[in-house]
Amino acid sequence: MKTNEACEEFLTFLLTEKGDSLNTINAYKVDLEEFTSFVKNKEANKLGSEDMNDFLFGLQSHGIKNATLIRKSMAIKGLYKFLKGEGILDITLSDLQTPKKEKRLPDILSLEEIQRLFQQPDINTPKGLLDLALMETTFACGLRVSELINLRKDKINTKSGYLRVLGKGSKERIIPIHQEALKVISLYEKEVRSKIDTKKMNLFLHKNGKEISRQYFFIELKKYVKQAGIEKNVSPHTLRHCFATLLLENGAQLRQVQELLGHADIETTQIYTHLSKKKQQE
Repeated sequence: MKTNEACEEFLTFLLTEKGDSLNTINAYKVDLEEFTSFVKNKEANKLGSEDMNDFLFGLQSHGIKNATLIRKSMAIKGLYKFLKGEGILDITLSDLQTPKKEKRLPDILSLEEIQRLFQQPDINTPKGLLDLALMETTFACGLRVSELINLRKDKINTKSGYLRVLGKGSKERIIPIHQEALKVISLYEKEVRSKIDTKKMNLFLHKNGKEISRQYFFIELKKYVKQAGIEKNVSPHTLRHCFATLLLENGAQLRQVQELLGHADIETTQIYTHLSKKKQQE
């Protein structure tokens, strides 16, 4: 059996037995035709791990994107696994290399962009004051959105300048807050929060006493980003990225940033060293 015949049988198997979509099968068909041409349609039982690895390496050297390489490798791996199951191919599947997904570095904002962004809310209104307090707190403390909207008013010490936040795994951590954020939070507490008649302990609430949702903060932040003329993909998590990157750029140790972010594994924090280097290179 030639490679092209093996590919046809594999695609039929995907359609009739696995029930894969036509879009997936058509994409695999194109990838496998390219692979068949590369191996010169050799006998299927002669295929080896080096055929797949050489094929992918050749594409990679021509600048093909990793996402495309991963899809092609999945098609070929699927073919090899099918042929092994049919007794046509004797191969150790673990020898087949798969390109790793590229870690896409998140967008971060410059200090000038952050200042422009924070100038957008109208602090003469309860809503504007709330929105600015949400942004300032996220940026000043590197909070996750869930940590922000669930932050209790008895967990912030405005006099000493720190807050206690309950993160993942119910782990509490103490985070200092800089003066600019404290001013906004204090103003929000005085002008908005103190006038809300509620027994809820959330620090941040709408003026009618309703809790803040993730969607609300996401949508409002997007509006302010557009108003500020910032053409980057910004979300609440972007402010957390900015917090960590600026700390590293200004001399903080990776382990300290890990503790402030509440990361269980320091490898998760290491992406910010790449962000910092990327910004320096730019």
